[in-house]
Amino acid sequence: MMKKSGGFTLMEVMLAMAIMAIALVGVFQSQSQSISMATESRFMTTAALLALSKMAEVEAGSTLETGQKDGDFGTDYPDYSWHLQIDDTQLAKFKKIEVTVRNKLLPKRGIYQLVLYKSTGT
Repeated sequence: MMKKSGGFTLMEVMLAMAIMAIALVGVFQSQSQSISMATESRFMTTAALLALSKMAEVEAGSTLETGQKDGDFGTDYPDYSWHLQIDDTQLAKFKKIEVTVRNKLLPKRGIYQLVLYKSTGT
C-alpha cells in the first residue's frame, strides 16, 4: 500500500497561480489609472493657474490690440507654452480674449483654453 503525501497537486498550484494573476492584473490596472488621473489633475491645475496669470497680464495692459501672440512660461514651466488671440466681437465695445495653454508632454489631453469677453471702454 502506498501512503498519500500531504502536498498540493499540480492542478491546485496552477489554479492558485491563475487566480493570483487575474487579481494582480486588476491591481496593476487600477494603479495605472490612478497615476494617469493624477497626471491629468496636475496638468489641469497648473494650466488653469498659468492661463489666469496670462489673462491677468493681458487685462493689465493698456490696449487690447486685435491679433495673435505665442510664447512660453520660461524656465519655471519648460513644458508649457501659451497662445493668445484677441478678436473683435459683434458688439463694438467688446473684445474676445482667448488664452490657450499647452503641455508638450501631453499631446492628446494637454490643452487648456480660457476665454474672456472684455469691454474696451470706448
